[in-house]
Formats: sequence, C-alpha cells, structure tokens
Amino acid sequence: QVQLVESGGGSVQVGGSLRVSCTASGRTFSRYAMGWFRQSPGKEREFVAGITWIAGNTYYADSVKGRFTISRGNAKNTLNLQMNSRDAEETAVYYCAAYRTFTTVVPTNEMEYDYWGQGTQVTVSS
Repeated sequence: QVQLVESGGGSVQVGGSLRVSCTASGRTFSRYAMGWFRQSPGKEREFVAGITWIAGNTYYADSVKGRFTISRGNAKNTLNLQMNSRDAEETAVYYCAAYRTFTTVVPTNEMEYDYWGQGTQVTVSS
C-alpha cells in the first residue's frame, strides 16, 4: 500500500504562484509514476501533470503547459507541482495519485492510477 498526503494548497491571486506537494509513504518502491489531477466544482476530475518516477519523463495537460511544473522533491518520497495561475477557473481540489506499474509513459487516465491522496484545495481569485 502507498499513502499519499497533499499539502501546500491555499489561496492565490490570478497571475500568482503556488506550490502544492505530495508526500508518499508505505511501499513506495511500487510507485512507478505519479500524477496530479484536479476537480473543480461541478466538473469531472481532470489530469494536470504527471511524471515517471525512474526516468523523470513528464507530461502536461495542454491547459497548463508552460505554466505548471511537476517535479520530484529533494526528499525521494515527495512530489511537487509549481503553479502559475491563469484564472479563477483553476480553482479546484488538487489530487496526487500514484501508478504502481512500470512505465516510460505518463498515464493520463485517472482510472489507471492505483493510489490517491485526499486532495488539497487551491483557490484562485481575481
């Protein structure tokens, strides 16, 4: 089992920056890719960014490309998402997820991920 805990959410103004983090514990050797998803009120959860843990390959949703950066933290069991906010529609609960099968390609479908955190709220205000 892998446990994921997100942190760093909060409020940010349009054009501002915020970093959310995810700390993994448990059987972390089984974590071959990790991703960030978000869910806004009234909308389905959507893929934001992901990274393959061993090779460090990254992939971003078109809507965040060039503004968000996913990275592995200095501690080997942490994942970060640096966000430069664009508009209030990015207000959402941001979830961290882990994929336990070896891959060189970042999974983008939430159904492929095996473990999820509880989410952290990010509010973007104008």
